[in-house]
Amino acid sequence: MNIDYDFLKSKARERQYMRVNKFSFRKLIIHAILIIWCTSIGMLLYFMITSSFKTNKTVFKQLWALPEKLSIVNFAKAWSNLNFGRYTFNSVFVVIISVILIIVISAPASYALTRMKMRFAQPMTFFYLAGMGIPIQLLFIPLFKIMASLNLVNTLPGLIIVYTALSIPFTVFLLTGFFISIPSELEDAAFIDGCNEFQAFFKVMVPMATPGIVTAAIFNFIGLWNEYMLALVFITGNENKTLSLGLYSLYSSLQYTSDWVSIFAGSVLVIIPTAIIFIILSEKLISGITMGAIK
Repeated sequence: MNIDYDFLKSKARERQYMRVNKFSFRKLIIHAILIIWCTSIGMLLYFMITSSFKTNKTVFKQLWALPEKLSIVNFAKAWSNLNFGRYTFNSVFVVIISVILIIVISAPASYALTRMKMRFAQPMTFFYLAGMGIPIQLLFIPLFKIMASLNLVNTLPGLIIVYTALSIPFTVFLLTGFFISIPSELEDAAFIDGCNEFQAFFKVMVPMATPGIVTAAIFNFIGLWNEYMLALVFITGNENKTLSLGLYSLYSSLQYTSDWVSIFAGSVLVIIPTAIIFIILSEKLISGITMGAIK
């Protein structure tokens, strides 16, 4: 039986060429979508930032033009109307305390579910994950009744408790991937050296899972800083408003006067903290996501 090796080689090269072309086409489509998305976001940011320095007469006449001069009048007006100092303190206090509590609760829980040999570890993990699938809107009424019975409505501690409780499922889900990826030999070596479970967790696991903990903290900080619906439900007075509620109040007070440039200036003031944190910690965020994704 004669085998035409040249024919087989040509077919193999043809199939390889088709696979390469198919992969290249898919990659081209993905890159095109990402470029369009990034360009759209960049244009919106450019419009918001440049409009915050313009006047109400020129903001829509010169839609994409650069401002003629850099003036902070709009920012000063937004600062005074937004009560930026008080609302910033409220947001910083609530978000930082919430993030600390979320990490302090979620990190040991993730370690226990992934590293300790417990009988109901897997069902408990699924129980945590089920919390991610519950729409927040369904929890408004029962949570409000519970917080009202505890006299925690319209208080910053009450908002911290709500933020912490609702952020734990996602954080546990995120941190379990990091604790699973840590080699068990390190934990065994700690036990051989005489460490108990708590010492192994704090001295070995926490330092090894630092990228994951930082990633979870960044995600929670950005999400809670921009959170609006829960703050709207549980904060009813002006004194305890967060920046997201203050920005909506600024929009409500200025929309009838068509002072759009002050609204843009207020929006810029609100996004500055998250932008700074993301720029500073973006490398740690990407490395942490990559570490959890490899496993």
